[in-house]
Amino acid sequence: MQLLKYLQAQGIGSRKQCLWLIENDCVALNGSTHNRPKENIEPADIRTLKIDGEPFAVVPLPYFYILLNKPANYETSHKPQQYPSVFSLFPDHMRNIDMQAIGRLDADTTGVLLITNDGQFNHRTTSPKHKVPKLYRVSLKHPADEAFCQALKNGVLLHDDNETVRAADAKLANPTTLLLTITEGKYHQVKRMVAAAGNRVEALHREKFGQWSTQNLAPGEWTFIFPT
Repeated sequence: MQLLKYLQAQGIGSRKQCLWLIENDCVALNGSTHNRPKENIEPADIRTLKIDGEPFAVVPLPYFYILLNKPANYETSHKPQQYPSVFSLFPDHMRNIDMQAIGRLDADTTGVLLITNDGQFNHRTTSPKHKVPKLYRVSLKHPADEAFCQALKNGVLLHDDNETVRAADAKLANPTTLLLTITEGKYHQVKRMVAAAGNRVEALHREKFGQWSTQNLAPGEWTFIFPT
């Protein structure tokens, strides 16, 4: 890939802006200045990127995968309505790159959120036929028992669309904390399932999405991941 196109793909700026940065010796890759716009580079070999001495996060190309520990009061949208966008948690240059969340978490829901620019991976991960498990820690308004968990596993009728939905697993960590695993991603599914079973969600945290957990990331922190 040519250096000029590489900088554009990193979200550094427009073609004109990137060309100016290169020709004015502002671009350093792996500690060395590069000033030839048409120089061919191998993206996989780039470990560090600095623009005018300032370090920039190196985005893997052509596809990247991000694990974010989503904090509360952030919307999973590029056009948020009430709260800031989760995409505002990334460096400025990364916000210029087209990327999408894999599924959504409500503004008040925290935990594992995956983000990518790989449309096929997004579809494969969210498709119901692949049954990718998602584990939620649910804080309940009322104490629950084993019968409540069994009802979720047997299937509950969602009031909004008259459809029966079953949990892949449901167990109690304590009477008001439910560990719920689902393999679908319907709108407000966890909250609606809990309501249909006769309780109410007070707080919701996604602990795992497939093989990924928050990996000790603090709320708002993120890291690149490399799916196998």
